[in-house]
Amino acid sequence: MMTKPTLIIMAAGLGSRYGNLKQMDPVGPGGELIIEYSIYDALRCGFGKIVFVINKEIEDDFREIIGNTIDRQGETAYVFQSVDDLPEHVQIPADRAKPWGTGQAVLLCQDEVEGSCAVINADDFYGLTSFLALHHYLVKAEDLSWYDYCMVGFTLENTLTEHGHVSRGICSVDEDGYLIEIHERTHVEKFGDLAKHSEDGGKTWVVIPEGSIVSMNMWGFTHSIFGELETGFDRFFQEAGKLNNAEFYLPEVVGKLVKEQKARVRVLPTNERWVGMTYREDKLAIEKYIAGLIEQGVYPENLWE
Repeated sequence: MMTKPTLIIMAAGLGSRYGNLKQMDPVGPGGELIIEYSIYDALRCGFGKIVFVINKEIEDDFREIIGNTIDRQGETAYVFQSVDDLPEHVQIPADRAKPWGTGQAVLLCQDEVEGSCAVINADDFYGLTSFLALHHYLVKAEDLSWYDYCMVGFTLENTLTEHGHVSRGICSVDEDGYLIEIHERTHVEKFGDLAKHSEDGGKTWVVIPEGSIVSMNMWGFTHSIFGELETGFDRFFQEAGKLNNAEFYLPEVVGKLVKEQKARVRVLPTNERWVGMTYREDKLAIEKYIAGLIEQGVYPENLWE
């Protein structure tokens, strides 16, 4: 019997711009969190195990607010990301306090994943059809002469907030639907019907073409990703790990594999609207959006009854 894909949820970070532990802020009428809608969608699409990557310091609160509920829905596991989860030969740089980024977060899940896996952020709402596309791809994914990965691609206009700037990975996609590369834009804002990015703190702006595909950190991998992350993490410390602000990013590892032609990443387009808690002011819009989906019958008023 084929192992169901595992869902890895990255929930270890604190939202500095949002102002608190935004993963635990309710947005549903029954007090549901964004993360619960993702889990609900994933389970009904056929995912099996749920793996939470969290900070050990929030474990008690996390289990009380969400974990105990999700534990009753199916198989779960908890992985704790910390600054000292390092290769044996590496010493923690002086004054380093935060963990090492999304690449480390996924690598730590290696022992909890048997087959293929998906990776998402805890504080992003992705939508049902995004999970359907991801699951449909993963159950057929097979490494041949290259690693067979995928990524859900959102339309930029469906991912912007009205309340400030965001970071977005603008994707180049070939004619066959495979990822060529991702250009990270750290300052993207909405200007009426346009989206623009700035590289100099807002002094000058460049229009991003309408309909551009962006990555919202919704990935699908075969188990081969873990070996590549392990190799990449070791290389990271040889090249950049001594820098106190350096981070080991999952998209950079994937991009390197694509460039080396070791992996192909199929971009799965979605028309879903992304919503997330980048800013505190985003909460009302998310609540209204989810209320609309409940009225349409996409979700029950209480997810777990």
